Amino acid sequence: MGELSVRNVPRILSIAGTDPTGGAGIQADLKSIAANGGYGMAVVTALVAQNTHGVRSVHTPPAGFLREQLDAVSDDVIIDAVKIGMLGSAEVARMVGSWLADVRQPAVVLDPVMVASSGDRLLSPDAEDALRGLLHQVDLVTPNLPELAALLEEEPAQNWDEALEQGRRLAGEYDTAVLVKGGHLAGTAAPDALVMPDGERGFTISAFSSVRVDTKNTHGTGCSLSAALATLFARTGNWAHALEGAKAWLQEALETADLLEVGTGHGPVNHFHGVWERGLVPLPAPAGSGVPPAGERTADLWSGTADVRARIARLDFVRGLGDGSLDRGAFSRYLAQDAIYLRGYARALARASELAPTLQEQLFWAESASGALEAELDLHRNWLHANAGRGGAVGHLPADPAEGLVAMPVTRGYLDHLLGPGRNAGNRIEYARLVGAVVPCFWVYADAGAALAAGNHLAHPYREWLNTYADPAFAAATARAVGILEDVLSGDDVQRRAAEEAFVLSVQWEHDFFAAG
Repeated sequence: MGELSVRNVPRILSIAGTDPTGGAGIQADLKSIAANGGYGMAVVTALVAQNTHGVRSVHTPPAGFLREQLDAVSDDVIIDAVKIGMLGSAEVARMVGSWLADVRQPAVVLDPVMVASSGDRLLSPDAEDALRGLLHQVDLVTPNLPELAALLEEEPAQNWDEALEQGRRLAGEYDTAVLVKGGHLAGTAAPDALVMPDGERGFTISAFSSVRVDTKNTHGTGCSLSAALATLFARTGNWAHALEGAKAWLQEALETADLLEVGTGHGPVNHFHGVWERGLVPLPAPAGSGVPPAGERTADLWSGTADVRARIARLDFVRGLGDGSLDRGAFSRYLAQDAIYLRGYARALARASELAPTLQEQLFWAESASGALEAELDLHRNWLHANAGRGGAVGHLPADPAEGLVAMPVTRGYLDHLLGPGRNAGNRIEYARLVGAVVPCFWVYADAGAALAAGNHLAHPYREWLNTYADPAFAAATARAVGILEDVLSGDDVQRRAAEEAFVLSVQWEHDFFAAG
């Protein structure tokens, strides 16, 4: 099995004001970025005294200090996307525009904070003009309907067709993508549309609709959505895909917002419900405990393989790996076969990404496949090159550790199990089988890593390998994979049987792969 890790984490900068109750502003942005798979950074434009009932006062630091914050980040960190929120004054807006001109970013999302929920304008006419000046420098602007009208200096749209027309005009005037949001309209649906200029063809419109959630806890919804869009675009490179994923995430955050019980006014959305619900290890697990099941179905499946996993733990290879007594040549031969295995395993993960029913699952499997092929091969390459010729291991190796190596029967058998059957079973069934087949490669190794971590030390000959599988990032990736398996097992009987049978066989192949070492 190859070492998997969380990779391609985009670095997202939020430029916005604060909210000490955590529901809006940079606090909401940082939560949204993290919940959607990014690393959040923040530059403060204004210090806001507010709670779930409203704003009490605002303190705006000098614009020169704002520029110092921006330069401090961009001088040091590669930024993959920028989200801009509350700017507050013309001077602040112009300073951000000056920085964008000097340090062009790959993607910029502007959430124009211009109109309060009461309908009152939050910016002076001069500041509104300065904000409009930013539109030429951003890739996507995400106004609500009153803000869309304010940017155009028109009256707010009264229906969806009028809103789309205003979105087209704004996109055409400033040559930028516009997210038209129907949240302020009446009705049971909450439509959104991405309006993008498309040269001579006019505009491309990608429409998405969701069921309106009956909750008063919507504070910070605009901040959260725009930050999620910036993050998911940095991960996918596609605005429509980013909107699809952000809408699904926000719908769940709204549907569970009442569970938070934050404040007595309009509370925040539940940014991390999906993370908590799917068990992505919010805290490190106790030493030796491994990754727990994600629900009853994975618990039953995991317990059903207990005998095979106990035999894995008793193998001489695994025991020697844990206490450091394993022969270097044996470990090198094992890694050589693992390098071959990784190639096929990455193909299985890529196929799972192709068949996955949701954007989040597509991204997870794709990033796992990338990790299997790229960074994780470094461990094999480094070890095999460093130990070539020691202990009669593997001799001269090319830059690709799998090149020129011959697969042992157990390696071929495991890969045939992963890649062979299921192609004609229908996408639903093949996806279920694939998930069942690939998850043990996560879970068995995370379990072994947790069990062997206690014996690790600075001089341990296999310290790097042990660190990989005891790492919290690998535990988090494993928990996510187990959570997807739990969802698959909740499908119909045919899907469940396909996943269960593939899982049990993969656990046995994991045993045989270790035993061959």
